[in-house]
Amino acid sequence: MTEMLSYDFMQRALLAAVLVGITAPAVGIYLVQRRQALMGDGMGHVAMTGVGLGFIFQTSPVWMAVLVCVLGAVTMELVRSRGNQRGDIALAMLFYGGMACGKLLVSLSAQAGAGSLESYLWGSILTVAPEDLAAIAVLGAVVIAVTVGLRRQLFAICQDEDFARVTGLPVRTLNLLLAVMAAVTVTVAMRVVGLLLVSALMVVPVVAAQQLTRSFAATQGASIALGVVVSLAGVTGSYHLDVPSGPAIVLLAIAVFAVFGVIAAPLARRRHRAGADPGPRECDVQLPGRGSSDASDTGTPERGAGLAQ
Repeated sequence: MTEMLSYDFMQRALLAAVLVGITAPAVGIYLVQRRQALMGDGMGHVAMTGVGLGFIFQTSPVWMAVLVCVLGAVTMELVRSRGNQRGDIALAMLFYGGMACGKLLVSLSAQAGAGSLESYLWGSILTVAPEDLAAIAVLGAVVIAVTVGLRRQLFAICQDEDFARVTGLPVRTLNLLLAVMAAVTVTVAMRVVGLLLVSALMVVPVVAAQQLTRSFAATQGASIALGVVVSLAGVTGSYHLDVPSGPAIVLLAIAVFAVFGVIAAPLARRRHRAGADPGPRECDVQLPGRGSSDASDTGTPERGAGLAQ
């Protein structure tokens, strides 16, 4: 461990892993709540165009990917909000067009090489440069501030947009903000986890934590803790085994999910025999001028469940 920490690139990689481990589940919990678990995967495809543009113009691929991915996320949210039948087709065109364009641009750039795109697709601890770490830190701080600071409002729109709109929340703005934060998270994580696997780190720690927690706040906290642990362990393992960091992190996260599933099964049976509510309680909420009520994550929230504690 001491030898590993003596290298500057490993210090940067571990710091980046902590930031990614926090930001990915912090955004992913909202995507899981609104059943958009694969949204991060689609935005990872779009971000490849930004990486290719960064290579072409010889600028930071991270910041260029942020720009392209944010534009793609806004487009995705506008298509989703319209709810028309051709929405899925439009999103598919956006996803696969982004991947194809990214690969084409990288192949045309002067920086193209055998591992130039590979490190962005699967993650690589060797490629976290000082400027990348600075960008990850700035973007990660923004994501954490939004997802934690606006937790009640974001939870409300993820559970019931119509009721959130009735309570006076700016639903369209919050939806766009959440989409942008998801896009930023994809670009934050691409150096450590890789664009093809970032969606897994946004989702797996959340669903793993849900098996043992019984409130939204507890799930968010536990999933962030899990994200940090598996990210650090994955980066450390990738150093010792000389493998890409992304697959190592994701496989560890899946292993934790499996272990939690084994632990949660007897606990659920015990609660059922005791006559307790088998579903985890989502949160207790209090709306301005209204009484509080409970919302379950296993179904549609009751009309009193607008904002998360």
